[in-house]
Amino acid sequence: MIREKIQQTLQLLPEFDLDMWLIFVRESAAMADPAMELVVGTHCTWQSAFAYTRDGKAVAIVGNLDKTKFEELGVFTEVRSYVTGIGEELRRLFDEVKPKRFALNVSTNDYMSDGLTCGMYRLLERYLEGTEWMGRWVSSEGLIAALRGRKTKAEQKRIQAAIDLTEEIFDKVTEMLRPGLSEKDVAAFILNLVDEAGVETAWDRSECPAVFTGPDSAGAHCGPTDRKIEPGHVMNIDFGVKKDGFCSDLQRTWYFLRPGETRAPEEVRKAFDTIVESIRLGAEKIRPGMTGLEVDTLVRTYITDKGYPEYPHATGHQVGRSTHDGAALLAPEWERYGEIPRMKIEENQVYTIEPRITVEGFGVATLEDIIVVTPNGGRFLSHPQREIWYVQ
Repeated sequence: MIREKIQQTLQLLPEFDLDMWLIFVRESAAMADPAMELVVGTHCTWQSAFAYTRDGKAVAIVGNLDKTKFEELGVFTEVRSYVTGIGEELRRLFDEVKPKRFALNVSTNDYMSDGLTCGMYRLLERYLEGTEWMGRWVSSEGLIAALRGRKTKAEQKRIQAAIDLTEEIFDKVTEMLRPGLSEKDVAAFILNLVDEAGVETAWDRSECPAVFTGPDSAGAHCGPTDRKIEPGHVMNIDFGVKKDGFCSDLQRTWYFLRPGETRAPEEVRKAFDTIVESIRLGAEKIRPGMTGLEVDTLVRTYITDKGYPEYPHATGHQVGRSTHDGAALLAPEWERYGEIPRMKIEENQVYTIEPRITVEGFGVATLEDIIVVTPNGGRFLSHPQREIWYVQ
């Protein structure tokens, strides 16, 4: 897969009018650049440079004791090494490539494209002092957004496998649920299934799964509490796994029937149905070339037009090697999102759609499903929940 992404990189360089993309890191096991998992595949010790050039080369410059490890990876056109310092080899690389424009991992919008530390940037300036090269760098955010966002068939297959396992675990959760359990009890059951499957949670285990039951539950990015499930509660779980390096991220909703009830109260059902339809609308209307803002507006407006307040977060994010993967976002024009909502949606990007409605006195009705963008709309990779899941 590293070879596949390197080839994709080399094909993208002309599209972004780049002669070279440079990743410049050190001690990456402790301070990794997010781009390394895409096109490097292992960690380095000393100052190291990984360059991808318009003439079809992938060059690694690493400390002498790392050289054999990178050669054995078999993904680089050339592996160069140094003993006393990287500066000479780095200058030689630039003199060979003679880039008119090269990209560095610096971005104010996308954290996945912001892996170059301030210290490493200053070292790069020092090594290239007296040359013309430092005046020619641009942000790699466009390149990385395309590389990370345009999922190959192999990447989509791995995401699908993570989704399938997550849905299997949700089915088992439904079978064990009952009033009286705490949020922590439910989370412990799920984590045991994760361990039995030999996979990881998609994000930190202290917050994955997130379990919220009833009114006045903890915030969306909080871990499970000792709060007990009671009849009349709406409960939702936000959960995903990381399997073979790729993640899922799904949310599902249950209602715990009170004595004499055969279905949820009307206000709960109405809110849930609104969420279902808003997700269906977003998946139906999304197209390559739209902005994330346009999709967010469609889904958000559908909900507010039904009389509900707008939810306090983006409509959806990309999923892949991490839970929040890629730059483009289905989001409103809020300060915290910068310019990202105006990025163009592309074919083969994989997104969540995850609106929510708070139902006073009951809890939060929310769902999160995953789609892949096609020319004809969003194709669901998950199986959307269409009905509330009831627990006696």
